[in-house]
Amino acid sequence: MGPHPAVAAIRLAVRRVLHDVLTDHAPDRAPDRALGTPPGAPLVLVACSGGADSMALASALAFEAPKLGIRAGGVTVDHGLQSGSDLRAGEVVLRLTELGLGPAEAIAVTVGRDGGPEAAARDARYTALDAAAERHGAAAVLLGHTRDDQAETVLLGLARGSGTRSLSGMAAVSGGPGADRRYRRPFLHLDRQTARKACMVQSLPVWDDPHNADPAYTRSRLRHEGLPALEKALGKGVVEALARTAQLSRDDADALDAWAGRAEASVRDAAGLLECAKLYALPPAVRRRILRRAAIEAGAPAGSLFARHIEEIDRLITGWRGQGAINLPGKVVAQRQGGRLVIRQG
Repeated sequence: MGPHPAVAAIRLAVRRVLHDVLTDHAPDRAPDRALGTPPGAPLVLVACSGGADSMALASALAFEAPKLGIRAGGVTVDHGLQSGSDLRAGEVVLRLTELGLGPAEAIAVTVGRDGGPEAAARDARYTALDAAAERHGAAAVLLGHTRDDQAETVLLGLARGSGTRSLSGMAAVSGGPGADRRYRRPFLHLDRQTARKACMVQSLPVWDDPHNADPAYTRSRLRHEGLPALEKALGKGVVEALARTAQLSRDDADALDAWAGRAEASVRDAAGLLECAKLYALPPAVRRRILRRAAIEAGAPAGSLFARHIEEIDRLITGWRGQGAINLPGKVVAQRQGGRLVIRQG
């Protein structure tokens, strides 16, 4: 008799991602079940909070990695936002070790205030995960985001009005500093209940973060109030539809980004300045991508650069009436000078 369907689903999802990691790490090496974990085998880490999603992911990684000759470890990040968080982090490390994962470590971080509490915690977490991946030489870091998380991310992007890229949600594969394919999200096609069921049937202890039910946090309100209201009004299937929207939007955004990348050189003069007339001739979706990229290159933080900022810059191209310079996040200034668009530190 095989494993429970929920366990089989999470293991299959992880197995597929590990095959991809092997292909990226050593494209000429086929997985060999007889290898065990040979010297030089790639290391894959799981980011584990102790919640159901990441504990299910850790268990599947511990089961699948040895069969493919992959070393498997785990990292938990202690944000220090709740009393006793250091003790819970130690408990998670113990659980990871009991699953057979190694290295297994807890990393304490200091959460700042930039961008609000959720964004600040996320930034601190990814900084810690990037550092751990570099320190251990990990080929990949697995994250436990589910289809439900993806749906929430799409709705948050829709509320911000940030365009197609924001609606594309989380990528199945994304990068860190100097590592374009570091982060892998095997569960984006699985729902949250599948992960929780997998933990239950394997008797894996899980910790439910009280922040996930705290209405002070936007995502929590969306999870417990917004999505249920949408399902009540529109019927079941909203989460699945939003996840499909994310993938379709990502495909469109990738194509437009590629177009903008090719077009950018053609709208710069010999000195590298953006020519307004040539920018005006481009489709708005392509032009605004070029403007956004130029603002980020000048020092504007990507996470603080919103659609309204890009629209203001765009009006220097499409609605020029002699208006003055535009102040952007990161002390960046955009202004039109002699038919050229100048974006620089103010």
